[in-house]
Amino acid sequence: MKTISLREVAHARSGDKGDTSNVGVIAYDEADYPILRDQVTVARVAALYGDLVRGEVQRFELPNIGALNFVLRQALAGGVTTSLALDPHGKTRSSLVLDLPVDVPDEYVPPRLR
Repeated sequence: MKTISLREVAHARSGDKGDTSNVGVIAYDEADYPILRDQVTVARVAALYGDLVRGEVQRFELPNIGALNFVLRQALAGGVTTSLALDPHGKTRSSLVLDLPVDVPDEYVPPRLR
């Protein structure tokens, strides 16, 4: 096994609604969805965001499109209209999740190199 960053396997998008942020993680290749499903867990995502998220982290599986959606509650310091945070929309949250390390077989070739 070798460890690579999630960004080699997937891309991500994030958005906001009030004090809730959501982060979608989408496999470049649907064949890699099991890597996301098995390794990008609520516990790992909650630990990655740490104090940035003060509420619950929920995960929704979207296997038909090879994606996961995470809902991060109490994650935007009150939301766009009340927050003094540098990123009140939570747009950088998608970039952070892509730094998550994932394990793949030694022979794994990232989609961009296939």
